[in-house]
Amino acid sequence: MAITMTEAAASRVRSFLESRGKGLGLRLGVRTSGCSGMAYVLEFVDDLEEEDHVFEEKGVKVIVDSKSMLYLDGTELDFAKEGLNEGFQFNNPNVNSECGCGESFNV
Repeated sequence: MAITMTEAAASRVRSFLESRGKGLGLRLGVRTSGCSGMAYVLEFVDDLEEEDHVFEEKGVKVIVDSKSMLYLDGTELDFAKEGLNEGFQFNNPNVNSECGCGESFNV
């Protein structure tokens, strides 16, 4: 089981954590949402939970709960700027389909 991140994503997360002034890392998870069923969730982590999986990539910790790990195993987190838009992108090999708006996915 593994979660990876590109240098662009790691740099962005490091910047967020430094600006915030605290935090162990970034939580990557999923929740039920959208027209395809699941949506990604990103949030800062200050305390670990017992069921958390911790992956360290390029000096940044990515924390995933056990339930989300079933849907995220093998995912690469990236950060991209396209014109005026910028944001995290999820290269998830488990995805079977995505909704047209790009906000949710199905496995």
